[in-house]
Amino acid sequence: MRHLLSPMDFSVEELDKLLQLASDIEKNPDKYKHMCEGKKLATLFYEPSTRTRLSFESAMLSLGGNVLGFSSADCSSASKGESVSDTIRIISCYADICAMRHPKEGAPMVAASKSSIPVINAGDGGHEHPTQTLTDLLTIRSLKGRLDNLKIGLCGDLKFGRTVHSLINALVRYKNISFVLISPTELRIPDYIREDVLEANNIPYEEVENLEEAMSSLDILYMTRVQRERFFNEDEYIRLKDRYILTKEKMNYANENMLILHPLPRVNEISVEVDDDPRAVYFKQVQYGVYVRMALILTLLELV
Repeated sequence: MRHLLSPMDFSVEELDKLLQLASDIEKNPDKYKHMCEGKKLATLFYEPSTRTRLSFESAMLSLGGNVLGFSSADCSSASKGESVSDTIRIISCYADICAMRHPKEGAPMVAASKSSIPVINAGDGGHEHPTQTLTDLLTIRSLKGRLDNLKIGLCGDLKFGRTVHSLINALVRYKNISFVLISPTELRIPDYIREDVLEANNIPYEEVENLEEAMSSLDILYMTRVQRERFFNEDEYIRLKDRYILTKEKMNYANENMLILHPLPRVNEISVEVDDDPRAVYFKQVQYGVYVRMALILTLLELV
């Protein structure tokens, strides 16, 4: 039995196999629509979510399976003080696989250590978001045709942005990858990502504060929102939340083949007028998220 707690849980070869399966699901959905009949997915979401939770549910339903779970801690026995360890033991009696989102870093790892079913980390605090990373990789691979030889700009909240942390971890294993890290000083990537991931793997990177100056050389621009829920100080959030706003005018600085990704939800860091730009692929990204989660469910349940 395997879990997915981090993108590093899969080798590059396993990731490529998973992404190829997701691509086949996109092209041949009817081939897979009964593969999870009789199987149940539990969605254990201790934090609010639209895309991730519904994407998992859509994935399981598209495979012919069923879904059960809760959409907030208030709707579960966590509100009565039940531990994650006890909850997963209970859920293991009801479901065949589960996806867990939790505000505390490491909670899915605790669950996996006590679970008798595969556990998927659907986001833990500011730590990791591996299935968003799988979505990002599939989007880039499908639209760029490769996952190597890329210069990637990561913009916004790089300190608390778990999607950014997971994506860096995954991409450093591919050839000729470099990063431009665009953020205010207060929201730079954590030291452990800079030192233990980028520098330890000799990955070229630069940290800058100006978005416009960085855009012309990028293959991918990955925008993120400044996350109010990660701030302890409301004044600090208000001061930083509008630091980077991608507009139609700023897109003139980008090359014609650059893709714009965003894990969503957005607040105002990408102007709605950018949505019509063919380089804006964040809504396509959402659809790729369903395919890749379908592939992940099939892989962890050992149905392929």
